[in-house]
This record gives sequence, structure tokens and C-alpha cells, in this order.
Amino acid sequence: FPIILKSDVISTVEFNQTGEFLATGDKGGRVVIFQREPQGEYNVYSTFQSHEPEFDYLKSLEIEEKINKIRWLPPHNPAHFLLTTNDKTVKLWKVSERDKRAEGYNLRDEEGRLKDLSTITTLQVPVLRPMDLLVEASPRRVFANAHAYHINSISVNSDCETYLSADDLRINLWHLNITDRSFNIVDLKPENMEDLSEVITVAEFHPHHCHLLAFSSSTGTTRLCDMRARALCDQHAKLFEEAVDPSRRSFFSEIVSSVSDVKFSHSGRYLLTRDYLTVKVWDLNMENKPLETYQVHDYLRTKLCSLYESDCIFDKFECAWNGTDSVIMTGAYNNYFRMFDRASLRDVTLEASREVCKRRAVLQPRRVCVGKKRKETDVSVDSLDFRKKILHTAWHPKENIIAIAASNNLYIFQDRMAPNGHHNTPEIQSAPPK
Repeated sequence: FPIILKSDVISTVEFNQTGEFLATGDKGGRVVIFQREPQGEYNVYSTFQSHEPEFDYLKSLEIEEKINKIRWLPPHNPAHFLLTTNDKTVKLWKVSERDKRAEGYNLRDEEGRLKDLSTITTLQVPVLRPMDLLVEASPRRVFANAHAYHINSISVNSDCETYLSADDLRINLWHLNITDRSFNIVDLKPENMEDLSEVITVAEFHPHHCHLLAFSSSTGTTRLCDMRARALCDQHAKLFEEAVDPSRRSFFSEIVSSVSDVKFSHSGRYLLTRDYLTVKVWDLNMENKPLETYQVHDYLRTKLCSLYESDCIFDKFECAWNGTDSVIMTGAYNNYFRMFDRASLRDVTLEASREVCKRRAVLQPRRVCVGKKRKETDVSVDSLDFRKKILHTAWHPKENIIAIAASNNLYIFQDRMAPNGHHNTPEIQSAPPK
């Protein structure tokens, strides 16, 4: 295996609202932004260091520079704004272009040094001269010192003025222009920490209603909260939870039911949740059971013991909707990722790796078998590589273009046969890994 630096491993992937830009963050605290060219390919647009490693001297705790989440703000001018967060600090970045520079200052020379005022005998009007395009990233706000635990989620509100940040026990509401205070809207911390029964795993605002937010927990529940009801949203408006058959409970039941990701559909009608073995679609009007349940890798049920011993059972897989909410996607092991068509109920397993992803190649479906192989291309469950995993995925908001992060590689695929937004073929056109 080639040596992969931990700092180069991609930790988050996010398209902006138009899909023209794609941002990735890594464990080294860097953010890389790709821009889509007119011919359709994504090329590097800007790279900057978002977070640096820090040390909390009061708690004798190292704070990693790893980027946990990136969220784009809706565009309002030619500049682009995005939120990035590590375990403790959220930052608002402005990314802008500059292709002109001012020349002919009266008080400074071309190097920027102050002139001797006694040498200035005339006044001139500074002029703008063309220059090579320069993309600048500058921090505009730093939101710090509000979380005692590690931040796992940030989400921009549909009012475009506020956002939330969530850690293991609390969710805070921020105004984008105010950095020195936030409002605590969810607090699960018990008076006695020995009574702690669950932690917050992910939180997200509703895409259209600024008063609604959803957050999931390690017990497998997802709560919908309405901020109009009360300032502290400890009392949920709805609770989405699937009853578990007591006869099927095991030591691993609660671990595998922990929700690792939640996404509202673009329409706002549905919730998509991912736990260790399944991805579920919930109707906001039906709390008692999911509308749809898709098995991601059911063949791992017999291997939960070894997965627990290797800590793989605690991996946090993300999920994504396509632009029309008709297809869902999530990752798996062996660099596989899964797609489920909600209308036809068809699903496909594809692989994102250097070995199979040749430029402009068509990906072939993969199949994992538990028993004897039926085809030469089948892969036995015993030969899966659990070090190779697809945790982070993103789907273009309008087109069938997906971004897959596999370790330190970013793969961008495009569906050839489904311009209408329905995934009716496993043939996906690949762009080169970044």
C-alpha cells in the first residue's frame, strides 16, 4: 500500500448551491475548492489553510486542525462565502477574485512604502491596471469558545442570517454577523454525567422553514424541533424512531442503530437518515416508522464482532439525495458506494478506486457475495478491505454529478444515461481523481 499522510485524508465534501463549485476539507485543516469548467470538468480554483492545530491549556487537550464540515452560504454577490469548522471553532471565509490592481498612489511607491512627503509636488489619480487573475481566501468571522465538546455539524438556515453548530450534547444558534455570543437551543447534558444516555450525532436546518431543525442521536432517534414553540428546543415537535423487535436485540443493536447522518430532501417533505447498516427515508408526517428502508451492506451482520474489535463499527457514513429526491446515495467498505432508485427500487454498487477509475471509463456494477461466487467479478465478503471506506459523498444539486472521497483521493462521476435525474443505469462517466 502506498504511504498516505493522515493530513491528506479528505474529511468532508460539499457542492455549493449551483453546483459550479465543490469544496473539500482534509485532516490537515486545508480547504480545496474546485470550479467546473465550461467543458464540464472540475479543476482546482483555490486552496487555503482554514484551521491550525491548537492546544487547550486549561484542559491539557490538543485540538486537531481536521475540517469536520463545510457549508456554503447562498451567493449574493460575485464573492463566495463558506463556513468551515474543526472540533472547536467555526470560521466564515470569503473567496473572491481580483484581476486588477491599483497603481499611482500619491503617498506610497509601487512597493507599498511611504514616500518622503517633501518629494511630493503633484497629485495624481490612482488607476486600475489589469493583472493575472488572483483568487483570494480571507477569514471574515471566527466563531469560537462556544462548545465544550467536539463540533460534529454546522448548518446554514434558510433565512441566510443564522446557522447552527452542534456538538455531542448541545446545539447553538449563531448570527453570521455576531461572533461573541450564541444562543443555546438544545441541551442534552444531564446534571449528573453518569445519567448520560445519548449524544447528538448530527443536526440540520430545514431547507425552506427557518424555524425547523432536525437532529439525530446515538440511540437511533431523530427529533424535529420547532423554534417557534420555545426558546430551548429540549421538547421536540416530532420524534422519528423505528421500534426494534426485542427478540432481535443484541449487544450491537444500539451501536449499529446510531444515526451518522441526516439530510432533508430538497422538497423539505422527507428526511434521509443513515445508520451503520441501513439508509432510511422518513416522511415528516409519519413518525412511527420509515417510509423506505434500504440495506446498504446487510452481509456485514455476521461480522459485527470483528468490526467492533477493529472499531470499524463506529465509522460515520454520510448520505445524499440527488437533485430531484428520486435517488439516494451512501458509502460502504472496499471503496464501494451504493445508489438506490426510489421509484424502481433498483440499486447498484459501484467502486471508486484508482484501479477501476480510468478517465472517461464506464464503471461496472460490483456484487458482494456471502457464499460461493456466481461470477468471476463477484467479491467475497471475506475479502473486503475495511481500511478502504467511502465515508463522505456529495451530489450536485441539479445534475447527476457526484463527488466521492476515498482516503486522499476525490473522484467525480457523471451519469451518462439519465439527464432527467432518474438513475436508470450503472453507467457513470468518471473524471480523474483529484
